[in-house]
Amino acid sequence: MRPAPAPAPAPARPAPPKEYRADDALKPIYFAFDAAVVRPGDAKILDASAQWLNANPGFLLLVEGHCDERGTNDYNLALGDRRAKAAMNYLVAQGIKSDRITIVSYGEERPACTEHNEACWAKNRRSQFLIKER
Repeated sequence: MRPAPAPAPAPARPAPPKEYRADDALKPIYFAFDAAVVRPGDAKILDASAQWLNANPGFLLLVEGHCDERGTNDYNLALGDRRAKAAMNYLVAQGIKSDRITIVSYGEERPACTEHNEACWAKNRRSQFLIKER
C-alpha cells in the first residue's frame, strides 16, 4: 500500500493590486506574539493615519495583515486577517468610512525580515497600509 501523498502547499496570496502604493504618512503597526490587539503606541500611529485619511478623502486604503513564521499557514492567515480587521476597526472608530477600506491577510507569506529570531519576528507581526486614488 502506498503512503498518502503530502498535502500540497497553500497557494501564494496574490500581490496587492499595482494601483495601490505605500505612502510615508501611513506607518505600519506591530502586534504582540499571537495577538491582534492594537497596542497604545500603535494606536497613536493609527490616530495619525486617520487624520491623514480624513484630510485626504480621495484615497482608498488597503490594510494588509502579516504574521511571523511560527504557526501553521492556515492559522497565520486567520491571525493576519484578525490583525487587518483590528486596524480597520480602529480607523473606522476614528471616522474613516468602512467602504474606503479593503483588508487582506498574507499570513507569514510576505515577511519584512527573514532571520529566525525574536527581533525579526517582531517586524513581521504587522499591519501595513497602502493607498490608491478613488
